[in-house]
Amino acid sequence: MPIYEYRCDACGFQKEHMQKMSDAPLSTCPSCGKETYTKLLSAAGFQLKGSGWYATDFKGGSSAKASSSSESSAPAHSCGGGGCGCH
Repeated sequence: MPIYEYRCDACGFQKEHMQKMSDAPLSTCPSCGKETYTKLLSAAGFQLKGSGWYATDFKGGSSAKASSSSESSAPAHSCGGGGCGCH
């Protein structure tokens, strides 16, 4: 479910709300009660739960560094010689 950020134009109250994409936008400020609560344009927010690909591939961060260092030590061309025309 997406997380939307709202702000009240009257009192300045700002908060994030988790809503379905099909839900109507909120309009009543939970702080002052006025109908000036508007959705802000902000970066997309989402929550990752469980033990999916993001936990195994990105959580530690060390596996990406290890693979990039081994790739940089590999030769740029795999043809083995200078007579192939790619050098």
